Amino acid sequence: MQRSKLGRRTWLAALAAGVACALASGMQPALAAFPDRPIKLVVPYTPGGSTDQFGRALADGMSRQLGQTVVVENRPGAATMIGTNSVARAPADGYTMVLATNGSMVLNPQLYKKITYDPPRDFRIFSIGAEVPLVVVTNTQVPASNIREFAAYAKAAGGKLNYASVGLGNALQLATEMLKSELGISVTHVPYNGSAPALSALLANDVQLMVDVVSTSLPHIKAGKLKALAVTGRSRLEVLPNVPTVAESGYPNFQAATWFGLAVPAQTPPDAVARLQAAADHVLKDPKFRATFSGLGLVVQQPRTQAEIDRYVAADRETWGKVIRANNITLD
Repeated sequence: MQRSKLGRRTWLAALAAGVACALASGMQPALAAFPDRPIKLVVPYTPGGSTDQFGRALADGMSRQLGQTVVVENRPGAATMIGTNSVARAPADGYTMVLATNGSMVLNPQLYKKITYDPPRDFRIFSIGAEVPLVVVTNTQVPASNIREFAAYAKAAGGKLNYASVGLGNALQLATEMLKSELGISVTHVPYNGSAPALSALLANDVQLMVDVVSTSLPHIKAGKLKALAVTGRSRLEVLPNVPTVAESGYPNFQAATWFGLAVPAQTPPDAVARLQAAADHVLKDPKFRATFSGLGLVVQQPRTQAEIDRYVAADRETWGKVIRANNITLD
């Protein structure tokens, strides 16, 4: 019995000595490679729209690159703040991402005083996936076929024209205010509860102007019921090749677009962020993926470095902040 105890003590002592020796020589226990389990992508919008479609397609492509499923969870509400805030409070381990947008990361912090997250503090935006240029539309009763003609018509109307939006502080309304300032015209804002009633009002000539996302106005443009005066991005769109940009139309300083991207909690380990970024970049370069969303009026972006992403978001924050401050818009 005594020999057995001595033998066990000797074995334990030898084991402890071996572990100490291994640690002293720099050996560390093996860690599981990231990712070793499914990843969640929170989309702070309802299912079915172009934002959700983009998020799901990106998640699907990233799943193949990472060798793990990227599960999409829709968490809409409070102007994207419910879903976005849930990710700000999630463990910073790389297993929870959010579909970041111009609205959640740039507009909301400048529109709401009681917002529960701070993008520069709480998030690392590691991918700008697509820009969403807008289209400036009018109806067939308005005697204007381009931006210059509309500007002249609005000035002659002496402030009697109206424009539609989907609500105060929405990117569409802010882009219209930017356009009004650039053109030097006075047009009264009439907010509607959604794109459908806003477009109905435009078609009925209750309002004479709207800046809209391309996908919702495109069927009316193709049917000849609405006229596309210009697009607001840096270049013409594949789905509207004959429609010039606002810049081409004589206003070279004008450019407005919203965007989709990916973000994780700020303290996520750099190695995990690098894996996620590489997977996203691979999907964004895929010709089939790019063609799918170009057909919806989105401009899929080429991969950017982290420094380029940070500069892009900072510039976007300043651009929209000027409009918000100039019009004294707050949503609290």
